[in-house]
Amino acid sequence: MRIKTTYLFPAFIALFFMAYTRDTSAQDRLSGTEQQIVAAVEAHKNAAIDFLERIVNMNSGSMNFDGVRRVGDAFDAELANMGFSTEWIDGESFGRAGHLFATRGTKGPHFLLVGHLDTVFELDSPFQSFERIDENKAVGPGIIDMKGGDVVMLEAIRALNVAGVLDHMTITVALIGDEESSGSPLELGRAALVDAAIQADIALAFEPGDGNPETAVLARRGFTGWELEVQGMRAHSSAVFSEKVGYGSIYEAARILTGFQETLVGEELLTFNPGIILGGTAVEYDEENDRGSAFGKTNVVSEKTIVAGDLRTISPEQRSAAKERMEAVVRKHLPETDATLSFRDSYPPMGMTEGNVEVLSILSQASVDAGYGPVTAGDPADAGAADVSFTAAHVQMAMDGLGMTGGGTHTTDEFADLSTLPMQTIRAALLMQRISASWSQ
Repeated sequence: MRIKTTYLFPAFIALFFMAYTRDTSAQDRLSGTEQQIVAAVEAHKNAAIDFLERIVNMNSGSMNFDGVRRVGDAFDAELANMGFSTEWIDGESFGRAGHLFATRGTKGPHFLLVGHLDTVFELDSPFQSFERIDENKAVGPGIIDMKGGDVVMLEAIRALNVAGVLDHMTITVALIGDEESSGSPLELGRAALVDAAIQADIALAFEPGDGNPETAVLARRGFTGWELEVQGMRAHSSAVFSEKVGYGSIYEAARILTGFQETLVGEELLTFNPGIILGGTAVEYDEENDRGSAFGKTNVVSEKTIVAGDLRTISPEQRSAAKERMEAVVRKHLPETDATLSFRDSYPPMGMTEGNVEVLSILSQASVDAGYGPVTAGDPADAGAADVSFTAAHVQMAMDGLGMTGGGTHTTDEFADLSTLPMQTIRAALLMQRISASWSQ
């Protein structure tokens, strides 16, 4: 989505772009069922890449509703063939294409698997197709954010089905149609996801995480939008700072922003950013499209200023405290000015919990036993807002970053390391199998 754009610089890409292969000497650590899961993934990996190519070549920019539905139809067919009951939730009420939900089973742990169908690349983008560069590298719009992750999810389910253990668990698949550009109201657009989370035990999401397949995401910062509207007295500039005219709206806005910076900077995992500012005699701001216009003259004291930005926090408590400090700054007005500050909570924080740490421990051990090495927790500062955050408060365990990795997300250089597709699939499938096996004990 647009608030979590990731740019991976060449040195960083080179660090993590490598062919991930299994140390097969670890095979004896896996049970017979787990070896069947691994074999099923390996046997189907070429077909999985073919499916990935097919869906990447379907444009599904968030506002291309037909394209989003087409990608949903492709997953619908695959899931229905494995016994899932599927439902398309129409998005007309929140101004988007909608979502695909699929359910299967009534026994064992209830997994909620979260992905999204849309990309940032609309029909007018020059970046439209999948291209295989070599054995382990391919480029394409949304190839890792997050069609590759959706394929990891699908292939993990397929491997569990081939191994005969899918009937020992309950699975809800949630493929969201507007993660990259959320519809409005957001609460309505995520209502089905929240309802599914309330029914589930474990939420697993398949975003590419921080781009490093040796990490997983256990915590994500929430996203809160804010808007500051400042009023001053319009007058000739020769009277600025006078008792009658005061300071004007731009000086007041500058004071407030400086106060925000002095008050908020330095707290761990809290960031604040003013993204747009408009000031002058007359101001028009189009919040929906993040643009506006301002008119003013150098010899006129500014009458109105609007500033909009974001606030990112790791917990509801941190978010509330930050809001209070910002509001306190706003209240100390310069002479003959006034200001109002409003907040719009969007994606909630996904805090670190004991359950999240536990699910990482299971994943890491499964990865080691499969011959891929340990998985550690990524830095929450490297993970933006994502749909898994809507589930975290309602489940026992939550984790993200299980998708295929690569780099260049949200750019026309987006690429995938295809060797991470079977690796991430095996890890996810073994994680689900081990949780399921322990659940019945």
